[in-house]
Amino acid sequence: MSIKIAFAGGGTGGHIYPGLAIADELKTIASEKNVDIELFWFGNSSGMDRNIVEKSGSVNKFIGIPSGKLRRYFSLKNFFDIFKIFAGFVASFFKLLFIRPVVLFSKGGFVSVPPCIAAKLLGIPVFTHECDFTPGLATRINSKFASKILLSYEETKKFFSAEKQNKTIVTGNPIRPVFYSANAKAGLEFLFEGKDFDSSKPILLVLGGSLGAHQINQLIVENLDWLTSKFNVVHQCGAKDKDFVPAAKKGYYPYPFIYSQMPDVIAASDIVLSRAGANSIWECSVLGKPLVLIPLCGSGTRGDQVDNAAFFEKQNAAKVLLGDDVTFDNLKKLLEFLLDSSERDVMAMASKKMSEGNRPAKVIAEIIFNSFNQSL
Repeated sequence: MSIKIAFAGGGTGGHIYPGLAIADELKTIASEKNVDIELFWFGNSSGMDRNIVEKSGSVNKFIGIPSGKLRRYFSLKNFFDIFKIFAGFVASFFKLLFIRPVVLFSKGGFVSVPPCIAAKLLGIPVFTHECDFTPGLATRINSKFASKILLSYEETKKFFSAEKQNKTIVTGNPIRPVFYSANAKAGLEFLFEGKDFDSSKPILLVLGGSLGAHQINQLIVENLDWLTSKFNVVHQCGAKDKDFVPAAKKGYYPYPFIYSQMPDVIAASDIVLSRAGANSIWECSVLGKPLVLIPLCGSGTRGDQVDNAAFFEKQNAAKVLLGDDVTFDNLKKLLEFLLDSSERDVMAMASKKMSEGNRPAKVIAEIIFNSFNQSL
């Protein structure tokens, strides 16, 4: 008889990939202990969730549920989404009642809230993890139903009540196992084999997430001549901006999205220019990469990326441009500073040091496994 474990999360890759990393580590631990497990993922019935989860092969089954969004501002959509959230709760309740997992692990996103509530009502232990420096609304809600609250940062504890702090465990941010075995040579072959490539120039990898960050893309496109005179620019522009960026040429290599090759591509890069989503910056930390971060900020965000970027900057692993400071003149100054390989090396060492020690995904998998294995 197999042990069943449920996962919940979605809406963005940042709420999915870390959970898949934990699922992979769980399978490894279970195999070593000769325990048969089945993994189920509760995600949004529409959107990217199903495609990412099923493509990974990390879980046995994806279960799509309706998902609404809890907005902090007035919107008529809030009214209609109440019904979606309730439908998601009903679907989660009966699915969990049928599956009877020994634990539900939540990786966040609004889709995770109904399964967490349903699991609590069914007496299924709930563990939830927060990647960002400050907890999001979904995590704040899920923490009310959680037996354990897992955090990436020690400082994040202060955002919870004294009672909830007793349930917190600082684990770090889970990263997929493939990043620990990334191969720079394979990344170079993927990017430049058969192409006109100047190996004397450092590689600047520009990341804007799966959909792209237009602000960053515009900075690159408008200043491409200078950038390509100093760097080999590898530009993941995102699906939305694939027609906005120019065609590939010597020194400029655009991609709408880089899939399984991403760990090797980051390993091959010298500098990474990115937003400051928790998932991507910690992946770069594992591979010891100096970062130039332009975090998403303003009225449309809760400021989590600003906090993430500030933490990395404090560790000397990143340079940060924020708000009105996001100009090409300022970006140019930072990149000119990082043209010095010795300066890059100092930041690279600081970046790598942040991820030394235990692998967070394995630590979390062990916490989950031990929570039920003791009763077997």
